[in-house]
Parts: sequence; structure tokens; C-alpha cells
Amino acid sequence: MEIIVCASIGFAIDLILGDPHFIPHPVQFIGRLITGFEKLLRKIFKGSNRKEFVGGIFLTFMVMICTFLVAFGLLKGADLIDHRLKIALEIVFCYQIFATKSLRKESMRVYKEIEKEDLEGARKYLSWIVGRDTAELSFVQITKAVIETVAENASDGVIAPMMFMLIGGAPLAFLYKAVNTLDSMVGYKNDKYLYFGRFSAKLDDVFNYIPARITAFAFILASFILGYDGKGAYRIYNRDRRNHASPNSGHPESACAGALGIQLAGDAYYFGKLYKKQTIGDNTKPVSKEDIIRTNNLMYTASILVLFVAIALRFIWEYI
Repeated sequence: MEIIVCASIGFAIDLILGDPHFIPHPVQFIGRLITGFEKLLRKIFKGSNRKEFVGGIFLTFMVMICTFLVAFGLLKGADLIDHRLKIALEIVFCYQIFATKSLRKESMRVYKEIEKEDLEGARKYLSWIVGRDTAELSFVQITKAVIETVAENASDGVIAPMMFMLIGGAPLAFLYKAVNTLDSMVGYKNDKYLYFGRFSAKLDDVFNYIPARITAFAFILASFILGYDGKGAYRIYNRDRRNHASPNSGHPESACAGALGIQLAGDAYYFGKLYKKQTIGDNTKPVSKEDIIRTNNLMYTASILVLFVAIALRFIWEYI
């Protein structure tokens, strides 16, 4: 039951505190690790696309192994001193792995700019949380981008790490976080990372395969609980979950679009290049800034549902 307690308390602390900027975040250290290893490996594996791809494989496993071993070693060391210290440290680790409140905070920062009708401010704060170009986006496009980001990251930033945490504690959750951070830093399909970041991107798809689908079903259930369109969430999920370049992102986004009765996705610019994308959902009502709040409500409710179900399953596995 120990990891259940640590994960639950960590999740609760995250809902209350989020990620204060004055506290160093483990993802920052993972990011520095990726940057350092990338510089080293690019010097070793250069000269061809194949070498770059192999270098990317080495990068992925080196970062994953280092991240896991550091977390495992710190917990083991704390346990040798005092088991209570180990529990306290694992609670802190679990808390830092979750991104529930920070997702809401960053999305609501954009919401407030939209509310003030400050287009440039909304574009600016949106650029902090998305990879697409934001300089030419309208209020509606900005709102859609925020909703898509919260829906997708409900899986990547909350439910996926929660699942890995309840299976293997904070070290396994940190290993997942390493894979996810690798994808966000090197998993681009541009000239620089097309080959070097390909393995990281594909591995991230594998790690998120099950969590993304669980997130979608949690969204559907949460939409019934919140009084949103639960039937619409299920219908659009079944129809549009594959309308996305990613094998995973379309799952929570389609459930979210159906629950809110709006249309998401469509064409977008990344690094000045237009990417043609299919739409997700039906345009049954105009997208409004209030849909950002509704999406956050979906994320919170779905996350709590998954935590309760995961705890129940873990309890059944250990004691029945």
C-alpha cells in the first residue's frame, strides 16, 4: 500500500501547490541531461542519417537509465537512513511528477488574456505551452489550441505518469517522464531531429499507447458526471480518434471535442511550415473561452477517477 499512499498524497499536493517556479523541477535536470548527452553523441554519431538514428537510440537509453537510477538511488539511500525519510522523499517525487495544477494554471493564463481581449497577450502565453506558431492565430484558434493541449497533456502529464507510478513507484514514473521529455525536446520531424529524434518519438508513442486510451474513456465517464455530452464524447471518440498524426493524441482530444460539442484540430503552422490536419469533432456550437474551463474540469475529474480505479486495482492485485 506504500506506493498508493505516496502517489495519492503526491497527487493531492500537486492539486494544491502545482509547480512553484522557485522550486527546481526534475524535468529541468532531465532536460539538461538530454542537452549534454546530445552534444556528446552528435560528435560521435555524425556523417549519415543511419549514424544519427543510432545516436538517437543511445541518447534515449542513456537518459532513461540515468533518470531511473538517480531516482532509485536517492530513494534507496534515504531508506538506508530511515524508512520514513524514504516515504517522505517518494511523496515529494510523486508530487513533482504530476502536472495537473500547472496545466490548469498555464491554460487559465491564456484564458484571462482572451477575457481581456488582449490578442497579443493570448498569443504570447499560448506560445509557452504549444509547439505550433502562434503569431497569426485568432482568439478562436487560440482557444482551440489551449483545449487540445490540456486534453493531450491530461494523458502525458497526469494519467500516464500516475499509471507508471502505481506500477513501479517514483523511479518508473521518472523513467516515463524521461521518455516524454525526450520526445518534447528531440522528437521533431525537422531537418535537425528527423533521424536523431525518431527513436525517442516512437518510444514515446509506445509508452503512451495505453494511457491515452484510458484517458479518453475517463473523459467520457467524466463528461457524464459533469453533465457534459457523454454520449457525444463516446460517439466522436469512436469516429475521430484516428484523425490525428499522432497514434495517441487523437484519443483524448476526440473524447474532449465530443463532450464539449465543438470541433478541434485542423491545419496548423509549425516553424513556418503549414501542416494539413483533419478536424476532430462536430462544429455544433461555436468554441468559446469557457470551453477552456470545461476542459480543465474534464481533466481534473478524469484524473481523480483514474486514481481511484488504479488504487482499487492495485489493492485487488495485492490483497485478493
